[in-house]
Amino acid sequence: MNSIEIILLNFSETRRRSIKLWKGIPDEFLNWKPDQKAFSILEMIRHTLETEHLFHTIIKNRGDLGDYKSPWMDLEYSNLENELAIAKKYREDFISMIQNLTASDLKTIRIERREVGQSKNLGDYLNRIVYHESVHTGQMLGYLRTLGVNRPLIWD
Repeated sequence: MNSIEIILLNFSETRRRSIKLWKGIPDEFLNWKPDQKAFSILEMIRHTLETEHLFHTIIKNRGDLGDYKSPWMDLEYSNLENELAIAKKYREDFISMIQNLTASDLKTIRIERREVGQSKNLGDYLNRIVYHESVHTGQMLGYLRTLGVNRPLIWD
């Protein structure tokens, strides 16, 4: 496997496991959150999906968000299937962008986020994106443990 294929595999496997986890959550718990300042389960799912689009925009603009407007802004929360349907096109565009990269792009394209003091090469930045989703998967597993809900086996 080359570096692009490995990155794509990491994104694919991380999302597959996230969806496996999300689909195992009973609907009656989608609005649960551990405290008033935390994301609810459904809010965390949307945050994960929406943030990938935000990161894709950052990559396209090499770090500058400009006047970014989220496609999720003002959308009502409903259910998992709706959240996945909204994100589908954005996910496909993001994966297509990665598929069209070269190994050289991973080293030479710089993402400059001056507002947060961040300067990363694209390969590093892509790994940070998928790590973000992994962190939220771990948080979700903690939510389900707290609720006493059976957790789907994502470690297949």
